[in-house]
Amino acid sequence: MTERVKVLFIVGPTAVGKTAIAVSLAQQLNGEIISADSRQVYRRMDIGTAKPTVLEQRSARHHLIDIVDPDQELSLAEFQRMALASVASIIRRGRLPMVVGGTGQYVRAVLEGWRIPEVPPDEILRLELASFSTIYSSAALHARLGSVDQVAAKKIDYRNIRRLIRALEVYLVTGQPISILQTRKLPHFESLVIGLTRPRDILYARADDRIDQMIVGGLTEETSRLAGTFGWSHASMSSLGYPQIGAYLRKELSLAEAVAGLRQTTRRFIRHQYNWFQLDDQKIKWFDLESVTEDEIREHVRNWLTIQT
Repeated sequence: MTERVKVLFIVGPTAVGKTAIAVSLAQQLNGEIISADSRQVYRRMDIGTAKPTVLEQRSARHHLIDIVDPDQELSLAEFQRMALASVASIIRRGRLPMVVGGTGQYVRAVLEGWRIPEVPPDEILRLELASFSTIYSSAALHARLGSVDQVAAKKIDYRNIRRLIRALEVYLVTGQPISILQTRKLPHFESLVIGLTRPRDILYARADDRIDQMIVGGLTEETSRLAGTFGWSHASMSSLGYPQIGAYLRKELSLAEAVAGLRQTTRRFIRHQYNWFQLDDQKIKWFDLESVTEDEIREHVRNWLTIQT
């Protein structure tokens, strides 16, 4: 029986502890980490995106962190292409590729072999759609998508204006629904998907603590520098933390109000991540980090690596 190459995926919500587990596993299992985080791709956005520290990046080789500037866009198709190239490169070196992150689209595009429409951005069309959303509401934009692509509309939250605009852009440019164009091609590798979780109250408390650490660590100063250099119009600046701290910098909110808003938005984001990675998904092996040890996780991965397919 021919043995297929293997790729480990580690998923879970923000603040659950993915980075620490991934770095430790990479050190012990001869692995390299491919970041699947749609915000950590941006240079200069370090504190707000909770990037792995310098020490963590030295402890295990990381890929697809700091690859574009905040005023640039990285499409899902570009990310997928770069991630698969990283997988191939890591395998050639005889090491274990580990795709780690909480961005559901990024993970599933690699894991499930999405075929992503190669439709370049149409800025004029995007502005028209954004204007439509502003005038009539994001719910109206969502309904407009539903009239041409019910499958995509069911998958996209009506508040996610960026994804709504992209789905409509693809349809209006190609005449075909994005849900049809996004077919799948089975990947050439075998995968194990490890899901990390914690009880929701503990997870929220960890997220709150991390936000406090970000404030102490200089999130306000980082946001001010980014806004001064790049402004507020780029998608990167919609990342968790920057809009809330931006409101504080513009004196629209007190710092306490901005932090409270960030905590609320982060909790909503965590719930959204569990929509991508559901606890009853039989394709994900879940580990509750409050009740299992890292040794148990490592042994599960070791056993999978020794099975020939």
